[in-house]
Amino acid sequence: MEVFGMSLKADVQLDCKGLACPMPIVKTKKAMNDVSDGQILEVQATDKGSIADLKAWSESIGHQYIGNKEEDGVIRHYIRKSGDDHESEKKFEQTITNEEVIDRAANGGIILDVREQAEYAFGHIEGSKSIPMGELEDRLDELDKDQEIYVICRTGTRSDLAAQKLAEKGFTKVYNVLPGMGSWNGDLSKKL
Repeated sequence: MEVFGMSLKADVQLDCKGLACPMPIVKTKKAMNDVSDGQILEVQATDKGSIADLKAWSESIGHQYIGNKEEDGVIRHYIRKSGDDHESEKKFEQTITNEEVIDRAANGGIILDVREQAEYAFGHIEGSKSIPMGELEDRLDELDKDQEIYVICRTGTRSDLAAQKLAEKGFTKVYNVLPGMGSWNGDLSKKL
């Protein structure tokens, strides 16, 4: 891979092609244990959501997300392992269950779905707002800091990272919905 005329060589390569969220993050976490400080891990993924997911995960742990390059539908992510042993991963403290979220949202809260647009289109909670994780930073002005925000994704992994990001930006009434859409038993809407 050429970056500004330099060839970027990864020390370790990880194949996550064909895997959906949260597997690229799960496998990357595991692979990072075998990477030495300062080395670069190249993660090969086909899941579009992996771009936002791996970047946010790297930042939450303290690793350096160098960037990514896409060719022939494969996204190659480059992450440099940080030396400060950040193994104690931050988990977002404020959580809410799938069962509680509908009642709470009915009282003026908003359900924020951070899955990719395609995932949202195939079924989401009626009235939820779609802002894919990768667009969150640029679309913060669409959210109200005074309103309770219930962040949901398929498994609670991406929404955990999104909730952390919102909290960093000064949103205090943020909750991560667990276990997420993968375990959702309520009604789903396919209207966009």
